[in-house]
Amino acid sequence: MEAATVVGGGLAGCEAALALARAGREVALIEMRPVRGTPAHQTDALGELVCTNSFKSELPRTAHGQLKREMRCLASALLTAADESRVPAGSALAVDRHLFASALTRMVESHPGIEVAREEATAIPEGPVVVATGPLTSDALADDIAGELGDGGLAFYDAIAPIVHSDSLDHGVVFAAGRYGQEADYLNCPLDESRYDAFLAAVRVADTYDGHDWDSVPYFEGCLPIEVMAERGHDTLRFGPMKPVGLQDPRTGRRPHAVVQLRREDRAGQMWNLVGFQTRLRTGEQRRVFSMIPGLENAEFLRWGSIHRNTYLNFPRCLTAVGSSRRREDLFFAGQLTGVEGYTESAASGILAGINLDRVMKGGEPVVPPSVTMLGGLYRYLREADPDSFQPMNSNWGLVDPMPGAPRKKALRREALADRADRRLRGWIAEHDLLPVPVESRP
Repeated sequence: MEAATVVGGGLAGCEAALALARAGREVALIEMRPVRGTPAHQTDALGELVCTNSFKSELPRTAHGQLKREMRCLASALLTAADESRVPAGSALAVDRHLFASALTRMVESHPGIEVAREEATAIPEGPVVVATGPLTSDALADDIAGELGDGGLAFYDAIAPIVHSDSLDHGVVFAAGRYGQEADYLNCPLDESRYDAFLAAVRVADTYDGHDWDSVPYFEGCLPIEVMAERGHDTLRFGPMKPVGLQDPRTGRRPHAVVQLRREDRAGQMWNLVGFQTRLRTGEQRRVFSMIPGLENAEFLRWGSIHRNTYLNFPRCLTAVGSSRRREDLFFAGQLTGVEGYTESAASGILAGINLDRVMKGGEPVVPPSVTMLGGLYRYLREADPDSFQPMNSNWGLVDPMPGAPRKKALRREALADRADRRLRGWIAEHDLLPVPVESRP
């Protein structure tokens, strides 16, 4: 069979390479690290997670949970690696990021049909190819992509949350609990009204990294730096990452005014990240401001928050409905480079790109799941969005077709939407003879 190339060893690239290899293709996977690093990566492992260690909810009634269910039907490598490396996080799927990357790297490098080349691709390779180089695509390759697709590239900036060591926390103040009595997988730092007001004031005057016109940066709304949220209103943080709903401070027996949640990074529970606290504050300012959070006064920071450049393509303007070049039917794009936002969304687009490149190489037509599914709804958004105002998108129930006669209660309605999506996806897989649906799969 004709061989294929995948450029990029992130989540989307790994999924695309494995999907092609499962179809019997010989695959060359090109990854530039460690020959050339990026501002965000710290290792040369495939599938390294550079932001959060959470893949969000697994509950099918949630949009992210439903997408995972669809990905399991499509033999997702990400979810297999995540199952091997998970850490407690309530209903969310969170992982030890080092174990996760090791598992995904092993899956790819040990596959007999995949050859990993550690080199920088400065141009789009000839022949059938999936480009999944992510938001940190090198300048040379980005220029070549722009030449292939025309002026469709955009840029935005992404921020990373800091990580603290458990031993340095004040466990007389910080308490373990999940919202509404769920498993106590999170640590919580409670703030009363005066402490919240002081923290907010400190964030607003803190010094940030120079070098960009931050007011004009088109941040993705789902990953705003805390200082950007702080400027939007007095209670924006308290209704966002610092919301206290469903929690009770055991010292007072009451709900705090605001809460900073910590989620574990590793199985041993030594490293904890500040949930939703991505930031572009200078390092010294992070130490000063975050030490105002009750329980973090003497915190040891294992990783500071940071800011890095992300690049994505204007999907509706320069790509086909399936994410391929309008000029080369055997050139597919996948991952965050296409304007999907989130780990699982990126990985799912990689699976679909691998499946469709194989179909094109066989002389067939590429396919996209029906828009009643989460993956199909996401691709419909990508192809139908207004090119003049295109922004990255992650999973949400607003993407899928409404269901006539669905229950009025939101929880029941979303369960019905999830069940319909599951049935239709399995039917779509069978119709196109894509992959066997696993006999057993996690919900």
